[in-house]
Amino acid sequence: MSLSTPVAFLIFNRPDTTKQVFAEIAKAKPQKLFVVADGPRADHPEDAKKCAAARAVIDQVDWDCEVLTNYSEVNLGCKRRVSSGLDWAFDNVEEAIILEDDCLPHPTFFKFCEELLEKYRDDERLAMISGDNFQFGRRRTEYSYYFSRYTHIWGWGTWRRAWENYDVDMKLWPEIRDGGWLVDWLGDKQSADYWSTIFEKTYLKKIDTWDYQWTFSSWANNLLTILPNLNLVSNIGFNEDGTRTKDSKDKLANLKIEPMKFPLKHPSFVIRDSIADNITQKASFESLPKKLLTILKKLL
Repeated sequence: MSLSTPVAFLIFNRPDTTKQVFAEIAKAKPQKLFVVADGPRADHPEDAKKCAAARAVIDQVDWDCEVLTNYSEVNLGCKRRVSSGLDWAFDNVEEAIILEDDCLPHPTFFKFCEELLEKYRDDERLAMISGDNFQFGRRRTEYSYYFSRYTHIWGWGTWRRAWENYDVDMKLWPEIRDGGWLVDWLGDKQSADYWSTIFEKTYLKKIDTWDYQWTFSSWANNLLTILPNLNLVSNIGFNEDGTRTKDSKDKLANLKIEPMKFPLKHPSFVIRDSIADNITQKASFESLPKKLLTILKKLL
């Protein structure tokens, strides 16, 4: 049975991980596949060959599938390539499942996303569905998923209606920063200081990224994310070739993936799991070395 929800696949210059993720996409057999590829970097002569090899993986589509490609011949960088590629995808479809070339999903990830994209399609309280769980076995309920403020993007799905909130340039940031709104959203000054540093650095274009802007747009619109109560996607890209995932010893690297059980057990309420979010904030974000945060602040 083929997957009716379109898949957007973001690739660059890592044919090995691209092959692994593509193999899982091939098992799901999406009827429509968007492929967004960045071009080789001018100062990396090996990129041309690697980018070509990654794109060649897409030629292996052997199921009934409409393949649409958006390949850049020059390097746009993470920020502009991903944001423009997803703009293109959502210009064409109302919803999609999104995978990067190092995000290896369990086969049940696709059904999980597809079911919840349909269930919450018109619920404007929600920004996205993620396949990520960074609770390391902790869970508060027996439901299949919970609601969070964190927009984990190692395998996720969303709707055009939510992506329309996205602003790669974060034009609202100065007003929200100066009004102290982050403290209201996050509930404590330490977390607000952490994210203020990240958002300010992103706003000032001191980091080439797209995903902090997605977090910001979701928070600015008071939206929640659906996270599974077990981990469905593993980031296999923690190595020297990674853009921001270079440390292979990172506790979030190569996380174990588990099968989601169906039928899904749906919560009967839409309330953020603050306990789970606090664990995520402390363990996954504020655990960054203080020295690194000091360096970030000096760059501002």
